[in-house]
Amino acid sequence: MLALRLTRAARPAVQLRRLLVAAASAGTGFLLLSCLGYALDRPEAAGGGALRLAWCAVPLAATVYFALAVARTDPGTRPRPGLSAVGLGPARLMAISALTTALSCTVGSLLALLFFLHLRGDLRGLPFDGAAADFLAAGRPLPVPAALTLLALAPAAASATVALVFRPTDPRPAPRSALRLGGFGAHGRAAAKDTFGSYGRFGTGTRTRTAGTGPDAAEAHSEGGRATGAAQTPREHSRTSALVGADGTVSAPEATLPAPGAAADAEPTGQDTGPDAAEAAPSAVTVPAPVGKVPADLPWGIALLAAGLTVHAYAGRSGPAPSLTTLPGEAVTVLLGWLLTTVGFVLAAPGLTHLCGLLLQCARPGALRLLAGRVLMSEAGRIGRPLGVVCAVASAGYAMTLYSGSAPSFGPLTALGALLVAGCTVATLLTAAVEARQCRADTIAALLRLGAPATMLRGAAALRVAALLALFGPLTAMIAALAALPAAR
Repeated sequence: MLALRLTRAARPAVQLRRLLVAAASAGTGFLLLSCLGYALDRPEAAGGGALRLAWCAVPLAATVYFALAVARTDPGTRPRPGLSAVGLGPARLMAISALTTALSCTVGSLLALLFFLHLRGDLRGLPFDGAAADFLAAGRPLPVPAALTLLALAPAAASATVALVFRPTDPRPAPRSALRLGGFGAHGRAAAKDTFGSYGRFGTGTRTRTAGTGPDAAEAHSEGGRATGAAQTPREHSRTSALVGADGTVSAPEATLPAPGAAADAEPTGQDTGPDAAEAAPSAVTVPAPVGKVPADLPWGIALLAAGLTVHAYAGRSGPAPSLTTLPGEAVTVLLGWLLTTVGFVLAAPGLTHLCGLLLQCARPGALRLLAGRVLMSEAGRIGRPLGVVCAVASAGYAMTLYSGSAPSFGPLTALGALLVAGCTVATLLTAAVEARQCRADTIAALLRLGAPATMLRGAAALRVAALLALFGPLTAMIAALAALPAAR
């Protein structure tokens, strides 16, 4: 009931994205039912029916990918502070997201069933009654369990994927290592042995002064110092300690540095005076981390792209371009090559997007190029993978005519499947861009408050799009030409 209320009370943009998910699910369901009709009309061609059903895995995967992207941008199921107090914790929000996705896909599957029955001629009184009766086996009874099973594939796969991705994680820290025996008099978990000089170099001897003086206080300080040194290793201290360069500069990218003058502004407590009072713990200032991490999958993506092109070249040595409707050995090799190429695109695209943002900031950049480059670097992981999928689909579409042969032409179901895959991938990329804009809403509002003109923000967005097109457009055309070159010889 809560999922229905959230679906009804959503904004028009959110409703439009859900309607697009329903349309994609309707297209996938109609393709699956068409495979069932083909198998009923030609029972002797069981292999052809199974092959057509296997090809439906591509639009099904595109539909699930698009549904996951839409679920990410749903504002109704986004975690907010205080929702756990009213019973809307992470697990409940995950269930609502899965139910909302299943509802949208179920509506699409029902529309596919109605349209399929209408084209078969089972529903009368509408235009185009029985227009595809011969192809959809109108003279044979439709097996209801098989039809319902095929229609349930898209809602089940989409909701299961959303539930798997949005599953709540344990906020508690990872368990410590097993209990190890220390030296004489040691108790508890012993830390790794410190090397010579690590005590002063990593700051393990830093002690926090507490109120009070005398032998008891000194003993408490020494016990606290031993506990601190045992709880953290020198490697952990090195991550939080400042780095001193050769010129004397101090840098701490992810640490906390004491605010200057904090010790002088602190009020005296009257409990600890003298030279040791300057060692009191001052207030800390968090130093922001650098913008965007460099994706580490770029070498793997380039290697998989090269492997995919090598497989394409090996498939083209045996003769002309194979036909994918009969699935011979050459076609299996071509499919393997495109699979490797697609995975390579997906892995390499975030790194290329990060590199594109870095190139925008070269050679004394102004405010416009600096803003566009920083946004590309920070959103490389969110934008890069959908962009890689779009590039892979565009490359495959460019070479599809060569691999299908010259005699057969594309039928309506093939055109529907190609349109469905291309539309879902492009819509997923646009949805990822919307998600990135939602994540930058606070930054955009801060820039507008500081007086940044809205035309500069729009210019930065246009510059990002132009830079991505300039990099990925020629790359996609080159990969498609290299993949189709062995078959065209």
